[in-house]
Amino acid sequence: MGSGVVVSTVDEVVKAHHHGVDGRALANRIRLAAHPDLRGILLPPKESAPTAVGDRWVSVWPLGDPVTDDPDTAPWAEAGGLLARLHRVDPSRLGAIPVAGTPARLARAIALLPESPDAATVLSAWRTVSALEPGYHLVHGDWHLGQLVRYRGRWQLIDVDDLGLGNPLWDFGRIAAGYAVGVIAQRGWEKFLAGYRAARGPAVPRTGDVWPCVDAVARAFVVYTAATALTADRPMDDVDRAVLAACRRMTRCEETR
Repeated sequence: MGSGVVVSTVDEVVKAHHHGVDGRALANRIRLAAHPDLRGILLPPKESAPTAVGDRWVSVWPLGDPVTDDPDTAPWAEAGGLLARLHRVDPSRLGAIPVAGTPARLARAIALLPESPDAATVLSAWRTVSALEPGYHLVHGDWHLGQLVRYRGRWQLIDVDDLGLGNPLWDFGRIAAGYAVGVIAQRGWEKFLAGYRAARGPAVPRTGDVWPCVDAVARAFVVYTAATALTADRPMDDVDRAVLAACRRMTRCEETR
């Protein structure tokens, strides 16, 4: 599946979605973004359905202000609260909902691994990841801090390509993996978690240690990030090396049990 292409104009964003995307599922996801029960949570589209342009589906969205690169001013607590609100939406009120795309996204990345010693390490680490229950909450499917924009004075979620029914723990995967390998500071993790808990998110308990809950998705996203690094057409950076080192540790821990 190829990359999506995003073009911004003065007041809107035009997105050409990945090659091979399911047009019916995408149309349902865009419809969900416009649903009244998701107002103030998901950025609503400017057009209610995607348009076929050549071999791609294209959607149009309002232009919002992205999160800055400064981790000290990032809206961690607001992001946690927003994600909790998404997870608490009643799916029975929303009509047809696709399955969340996270498991398929991760599986595709693993399937594309080349043959190499590093890839063998990543595959070994993948085998340490425990399976999650399917789950029947509305989840974003590809959540990270870059999926927020400020629009009309409030933070809202963007990018509905993997939106659907699933286990809400999947939306903790990237941030938990980043925290586990030291890319996300403890303060950011704790503020995010506090925001999620304050908004009564269902993925983790309201008190106590959450790591037993998020360990599997943290491992899954460490492996996923390492897999995408090994298939990317660029030199490895510090984050790539950190997740690959984490895969080695995961494999060694499994071998010593």
